[in-house]
Formats: sequence, structure tokens, C-alpha cells
Amino acid sequence: MIRGSTGVIGVVNFITFLVSIPILGGGIWLSVQANSTDCLRFLQWPLIIIGLTVLVISLAGFAGACYRISWLLQLYLVAMFVVIAALLFFVIFAYAVTDHGHGEVVFDRAFLEYQLSDYSGWLRDRVSDPGYWNKISACLRDADACRGMARYVRNTNTGMVVHEPASVFYQRDLSPIQSGCCKPPTSCGYAYVNETVWNSGSGSTASIDPDCQQWSNDQQTLCYRCDSCKAGVLATIRHSWRKASVINIVVLVILVIVYIVGFAAYRNARRIDNDEPFGESRMTKARPSSFRLF
Repeated sequence: MIRGSTGVIGVVNFITFLVSIPILGGGIWLSVQANSTDCLRFLQWPLIIIGLTVLVISLAGFAGACYRISWLLQLYLVAMFVVIAALLFFVIFAYAVTDHGHGEVVFDRAFLEYQLSDYSGWLRDRVSDPGYWNKISACLRDADACRGMARYVRNTNTGMVVHEPASVFYQRDLSPIQSGCCKPPTSCGYAYVNETVWNSGSGSTASIDPDCQQWSNDQQTLCYRCDSCKAGVLATIRHSWRKASVINIVVLVILVIVYIVGFAAYRNARRIDNDEPFGESRMTKARPSSFRLF
């Protein structure tokens, strides 16, 4: 029975070790996503830290089960409880800070427009902080976030390769970063020259949206100073965090189940240890130490 209980604890810890892999994977996945999450490295660290902690704790619990080290098993149970609580907090926090915000549909455009006013709370304050946004926008420029905007077609009259016409560009499915940072807001009414070059004309309404004054055809400036760019970053973060949260919820349920099983097995092993000395079974105690034939 003792070996059976410690065997269960060992199996539970092996499962916990396997569970740590998708947690780590979620953190690494966030780190290699769009430029915004690359430039906001603090976003994936909670997941990576939790994943590494679960991995180390599971190894400690596995060692405690194999060598029947009571204090190590107790430490495992306490530490795993803290990790479960931390993961639960992270899931709730992630949903809370990404609860608001979405792209806005614009007439005759396939892509969405993003407004900073649609977002609120801690994440918006964090991204909008001037000192922090300077680092984010510099990172986006260094990463050349708008490089993928260019599309070329062959002019049927001249045979030359030119940028795609406005009618084609307007029907493209742009990412939040591309829509918010690489072009001026549609409300500005700027005339399309190519994907990242726009000219203001007599029909523009640049005074309506403050972002219109921030736009520049300088390829190192574009709309990186715009609120729409901040909103595009927030939209990308929201999308990535929501996907990662689905994995976290599944992992959290698995961790709770294996923790309950492991805790029950540990209590059972402790109860047996209290009932009989280590290495001596009930049958051994019941058997006489010697027999006389006569």
C-alpha cells in the first residue's frame, strides 16, 4: 500500500512535469508572436516563470516520491498549491485587462481601424505611458514592423512593376499593427500613393482626428506616434493573451486534478506510515517470530 501510494504520487508528478511543457510553450509562443509582444517582453514572463516553477516542483515531488522523503513531498504540495493560485490569478488578470477593445469596421474597407479610446484599464495605461511607449515605438521601428505592407503588381500598359492600386489595398486584411501604425487613420481622408505613403489633399479632414497631425511619410516615423498605433498594439496583445489563456485554463484544470490526486495519495501514505513501521507490513507484524514443533 505504501509503495502504491508513493507510486501514485510519482505518476502524478510525472503528469505535472508534462503539464509544465505547454505552460512554457505558451510563454515562448507569446515571445515569438507579433512585434508588439516582442517589444513588450514583460507579457510572456509570468507564463515562463510559472512553467519553469511547475517543472522544478514536479521533479522535486518525483524525487520525494521515489525516495520517500516526507519533507520534500510536503514542500511539493505547498509549492504546487501556490503555483495553482498564481496561475488562476494570471488567467483572471489576463481576461480582466483584455476585456475591452476591438477593431472598428469602416465603410468600403476590408481592414479594421483601431481607436485607443476603445481600451481601458491597466494594460492601456501601461502601453500609453510616454516613457514606455517610446521604447515600444522604437522597438517597432527597429523591427521594421511595416516592411510587409508593400505589394506589387505589373502595370498592363507599361509592363512596369508598381505598387498595388488603392482599390486593391482597401480590400486587404491588415494586422492591427499594420492598420494602426503603418498608415494614417481613414478618417483623415488622405490620398493613397502607396501602402506607406499618403498625401493630404483639399478633401482631407485632418483636423478631426489628432492622429492625422502625427502622420508622416518618413518611413521611420509613419504613425508610430499615433494613438491608433497604441491601439493596434493593444489589439495584438489582446488577441495573443486570449489564445494563451485558453491553454492556461486547460492546464489549470489538469493541475487541480493531479494536485487533488497527489494530495490524497500523500495523506494515504502518511496514514499507513502512522499505522505501521516503515518496511514492515501488517502480515509481518501478525506472524510469530519463531515456531516450536514440540
